[in-house]
Amino acid sequence: MRYEEQTIEGRNAVLEAFRSGKTIDKLFLLDGCGDGPIRSILREAKKHDTIVNFVSRERLDQLSETGKHQGAIAYAAAYAYAQVEELLAAAEKKGEAPFLFLLDNIEDPHNLGAILRTANAVGAHGVVIPKRRAAGLTAAVARASAGAVNYTPVAKVTNLSALMESLKEKGFWFVCADMDGTAMYEVDLRGPLGLVIGSEGEGVSRLVKEHCDLTAAIPMKGEIGSLNASVAAGVLAYEALRQRQA
Repeated sequence: MRYEEQTIEGRNAVLEAFRSGKTIDKLFLLDGCGDGPIRSILREAKKHDTIVNFVSRERLDQLSETGKHQGAIAYAAAYAYAQVEELLAAAEKKGEAPFLFLLDNIEDPHNLGAILRTANAVGAHGVVIPKRRAAGLTAAVARASAGAVNYTPVAKVTNLSALMESLKEKGFWFVCADMDGTAMYEVDLRGPLGLVIGSEGEGVSRLVKEHCDLTAAIPMKGEIGSLNASVAAGVLAYEALRQRQA
């Protein structure tokens, strides 16, 4: 199911967007405003577990395309999100060991799109992103994915660490990309696998990293000490594919 990407402005418009079932990626409300319509929006946001950003009027004015935001601006996803259970069901249907990408701190839509493209190419069963500090399924992501967003499902969760612990009970183990880890050729990337990728600047957050079972490093011989997040994801993903096909 596809949604048109939208910027939704105005209290009634935002409220109706929630009630109509649109997937709201981001919600910005005027800080300090607590009148009836804003409280109604907050109730809907809570029902849908939507992250709320309270910002100044100046910030809302910057975000507004119409100049009539009335203290409320929402961004609706261009594509619908999947449930993690759907990703696992896709692997089971194919008779394959589940292979997921977990993205931590990936806020650049071009990186997310490129990773989606790689995930599709290596046969991953889906991508998982957190609700906070993550690029959503915008039209820019769809373009960068070269259409992969239509075939590779993306699930959005509140807490990556909690998800990892629940998936470990299903036999998953998690490998984190880290320059100080074991050389990737020496890491077993078969079986039910979650490949954890962090941003180029900050890497994987401490708490998520603590829930990983192993760290895998990409050999580097040049003067540059790191790779773009989407490139690193691609290198590790193809090593995983090589091992899983062997």
